[in-house]
Amino acid sequence: MQLSDRIRRRIKLQDLHVLMTVVQAGSMGKAARRLNVSQPAISRSITELEHTLEVRLLDRYRHGTEPTEYGRALLDCGVAVFDDLDQGVKNIEFLADPEAGEVRIGYNPFLAATFVCAVIDRLSRQYPRIVFHVVAAEVEALQRELRARNIDLIVAWRFDPGADEQLGFEKLYDDSYAVAAGANNPWARRRTVELADLMNQLWVLPPPDTVVGSLARDAFRASGLDCPRACVSTLQAEVRVHLLATGRFLTIFPASAIRFIARRPDIKALPVRLPMAGGSIGIVTLKNRTLGAVVQLFIDTAREVAKPLARRK
Repeated sequence: MQLSDRIRRRIKLQDLHVLMTVVQAGSMGKAARRLNVSQPAISRSITELEHTLEVRLLDRYRHGTEPTEYGRALLDCGVAVFDDLDQGVKNIEFLADPEAGEVRIGYNPFLAATFVCAVIDRLSRQYPRIVFHVVAAEVEALQRELRARNIDLIVAWRFDPGADEQLGFEKLYDDSYAVAAGANNPWARRRTVELADLMNQLWVLPPPDTVVGSLARDAFRASGLDCPRACVSTLQAEVRVHLLATGRFLTIFPASAIRFIARRPDIKALPVRLPMAGGSIGIVTLKNRTLGAVVQLFIDTAREVAKPLARRK
C-alpha cells in the first residue's frame, strides 16, 4: 500500500478539526474547553496525526503551542477539506430544495448600490428563499476574507491584473468614470461643460489615500488643474447619492453606476470630459476552490446583468 493511501485511510476528519482548533485557540487546554472534551483526548488526536504523518505538527511551549512548517501545510489542507465538505453539503441541500441556499458576497463600495444590487434583485425574483450575505470593504480586506474562505466571491474593480496568483478574475465589463450631479443642479441643464468650470463647486470625493481618490486627483492634474477641495470625503455611494439629490453637490462615479442610479430621475451625468483611467469590473474567486450551486447561480446571473454593460462602448 502506498504511503498516500495509508495516510488517507488513517487520517480522521475529527483529528484535523482538533488540530485546527488547537492552532486557533493557541493551546491544547483552550482547545479542549472549546470542544468540550478532555485535554488528554486533544493530545491523543494530535499524537495520532503526528504518528500517521511521521512529522511533528506542533511545537509545545509552556505558554501554548505553535504549528510547525508541517503543521501549517496540513492546516491549509484541512481548511480546503472542510470547505469542500461544506460546499458539498450546501449542494445537497440545494438539490433537495432548489429555491433555498446562501451566497456570501464581498463588494467594492462603489458597486454596492448598483451592479451587485441589480444581480441580487434578479436572482431573488427567481429564487426568493436564497439568503445573500453581503460584505462591503476595501479590496485588500476582501481578498483576505476570500483566502480564509469566509466569503465566496468578490465583485470589484481590477486595478492590478497580476496581484495574486491564488485568485482568479473573470471580467464582466469595462467601465469608466464620469462627473455626476443632481438633476436640479444648474450644471445638469448645460449641454457642454468644461472640468475647469466646476472647480469652485461643492465636491464629494473619495479619500485621497484610496485608489479611486488618487485616480480622481490624477484626472484633474491631467487637465492642468489642481484637485478641488472636497467638501465631503467618503467612499460611501449612498452618502454621495443623497447629497447629489440636494442639487448642491458634484461627485465622480463609475459610468455604469450612474446608469443604474439613472433609474432615479434626480441623478444625472454631466457632459464633461474626465481624463480618468477606467478598469474592468469582474468576479474574483479563489482558484481551485469548489463553488457551490448557489454561488454559481449568482455568477451566471451576474454575467446576464453585465451583458448590456459589456456591449456599451
